[in-house]
Amino acid sequence: MKTIIHKASDRGQSKTDWLNSHHSFSFGEYHNPEKMSFGLLRVLNDDEITPGSGFPTHPHASMEIITIPLEGSLAHKDSEGNESTIGVGEIQIMSAGTGISHSEFNASGSKPGRFLQIWIEPQKQNLQPTYAQKEFDPEDLHNHFTTICSPNRKHGSLLIHQEAWICLGHFDQWYNLDYHFRGLEFSRTTTPNSTRGVYLFVLEGSVEIAGQNLGRRDAIEITEDSKFNLTSLEPNTQLLIIEVPLQ
Repeated sequence: MKTIIHKASDRGQSKTDWLNSHHSFSFGEYHNPEKMSFGLLRVLNDDEITPGSGFPTHPHASMEIITIPLEGSLAHKDSEGNESTIGVGEIQIMSAGTGISHSEFNASGSKPGRFLQIWIEPQKQNLQPTYAQKEFDPEDLHNHFTTICSPNRKHGSLLIHQEAWICLGHFDQWYNLDYHFRGLEFSRTTTPNSTRGVYLFVLEGSVEIAGQNLGRRDAIEITEDSKFNLTSLEPNTQLLIIEVPLQ
């Protein structure tokens, strides 16, 4: 197994009067040639938006865009006629396909909103734009990795147009488990295990993986294996796993 640690303090940052964003990969004015992507994972932004502010209408194309609220709620409106508000416990996925425009605003006028946005390159081009959102039961995340996005909608996950799996889990202190690459269970996979990898991001708490400790907002790349073991080091350690093809 090959691993690379990325400390929270090493992320890029963009800050304005209404947005404080930390970037795991090059994005906007932040450019680091050593942090362009992890395989087909292109963006992992950790955003905080001031009350009542947000992103005005802007276009996207040829990208799978996943939004995970961490605090507060986010108002979404797009050119396909979708208009909704998503809050903590809900997941939103938008396949930009041939082209879509949308806006995202903090739905609260008094409290900041915090959310993650993930961009993954699609398996095919010129897809019809699609939108979906779903609320996941917190009990399903307790001491378990729940798949929230997958290419086959298995176990009620949202559809992503890529051989990618996104999972969330909340773990008790000292809980130990193995994560097995989901792609090995996908009968139609065209990417062998040697060209798949996991990007694990610590939302809260801390975890031990391969003899290395990771804290809040740290991340680790895991490649050249089909599974790994981890141990939660704090109560309510919250982890995000993004499993993607590496090429």
